[in-house]
Amino acid sequence: MKPAYCALVCFVFIQMSFEAVGQDSAQVAYNSALEDANKIDNRYKPLVWNLDSDGSRYFRLILWNQIWAKATETNPGTLGVDGNPKNKTVDIGIRRARILAYAQVSPKILFLAHFGINNQTFTNGGVPGGGNSGNAGNIPVTVDPVTGIGNNAGTSAKKPQMFLHDVWTEFKVSNGFFMGMGLHYWNGISRLSSQGTLNMLTLDAPIFNWPLIEMTDQFARQFGVYAKGQLGKWDYRVAVNKPFSVGEGGIFESSRNRPVAANIVNDNWATQGYIAYQFFEKENNKLPFFVGSYLGSKKVFNIGGGWHHHPKATSSQNQSGQIQKHDIALWSIDSFLDLPLRKSKGTAITVYAVYYTYDFGPNYLRNIGIMNVGQGSGSTQNGTGNAQPTIGTGNVFYLQTGFLLPGNMLGRNGKLQPFGTLTHKDFEYFDTGSWQYDLGMNYFLNGHQAKISLQYSNRPIFENYQKSSSAGEFILQTHIYL
Repeated sequence: MKPAYCALVCFVFIQMSFEAVGQDSAQVAYNSALEDANKIDNRYKPLVWNLDSDGSRYFRLILWNQIWAKATETNPGTLGVDGNPKNKTVDIGIRRARILAYAQVSPKILFLAHFGINNQTFTNGGVPGGGNSGNAGNIPVTVDPVTGIGNNAGTSAKKPQMFLHDVWTEFKVSNGFFMGMGLHYWNGISRLSSQGTLNMLTLDAPIFNWPLIEMTDQFARQFGVYAKGQLGKWDYRVAVNKPFSVGEGGIFESSRNRPVAANIVNDNWATQGYIAYQFFEKENNKLPFFVGSYLGSKKVFNIGGGWHHHPKATSSQNQSGQIQKHDIALWSIDSFLDLPLRKSKGTAITVYAVYYTYDFGPNYLRNIGIMNVGQGSGSTQNGTGNAQPTIGTGNVFYLQTGFLLPGNMLGRNGKLQPFGTLTHKDFEYFDTGSWQYDLGMNYFLNGHQAKISLQYSNRPIFENYQKSSSAGEFILQTHIYL
């Protein structure tokens, strides 16, 4: 074992020996061990292979995984895998395990393929459920539309399905103008709708930033033709997509005398886009993935807005049983700030705020629980496990902020970034809106390439169409990418 690694293991033992061997001598030993540990070089070269002598044609491979250990206060009425009531769960699983490869095969042609798995726990393999399990008329849901967890515990936990997230080809038409087609992630609506998962500020995205998730898209991707580029300080992406055709239609909720919309099978194209003005430094838009936090390496301030429109993509019924069709019409405005503060100390601040207006048709609602291991149907309008009302017709305000602490607090090989979020959801389905929050800390061993994150998330519990209580969840994540 290398001396530097031995030094790391000995830190605690040296510190505990202060009194036994004398304060001065122990402090000298501790400082020496710390100095040796700080000599560890965590830098690495990206996995890039040049296809010509000058490097203008190349192939790059990116691999990453995010492992979660969770302690969850479950929703009322949740059952365990043994069929007995379960108030709390503790589990571990794979949030993401991905491989992304792209090649600049010529100065004007780019090819990208991205595949992997998501959300494998000891009860499910992350294969999404089908049908109309997410519609509010069936609340409480028994199958989560994102994780696929349902009442049949243990039937799909092993050997999860590896699938394509992205596969597209892009052509450079001119400077500042590129076009491509395929299963792509050049999304509209907001910056967070094209959030990269390699460098998020928080432990994870809030999910409502992907309002079509596993309904009319394939894990936030749709087939389509897109255009993207930068003109001066303007950054843009627009697309015409063929959404996946899913759904069984909505209902009439007789208990409240109102229609409730849900997705329907249809053959209509959708349009989407996102446009932002970059006040300070320009961001790289070679790939669609927006950075969550630059850790002080860039000075960025953007204001943007976007939309998604899919005609007659949902339906509901009136009291007479007549079917009425509705457009999916979504839009947002947002702002992103990433600002180094004191370069000598390595401090930086990151702030992102977004306001969504979502219209899926009257009273549309979906409950989602990420890596949900709860069984049964639950006794509240949240459903089982850690599910909560996440996507629906209404408005959502979301704010996240983080502060990168001075780099010398943990020596050369570690930095801390406390972060927090605040969310207000006001869905048409419920009588009242709700507030919720997340608090956490990132520990960077090597920037975003290797980090450990701890987050506490608070979520509302709904009964009788209003918030009745709250529940919490602790998540510990290890994250690494090459």
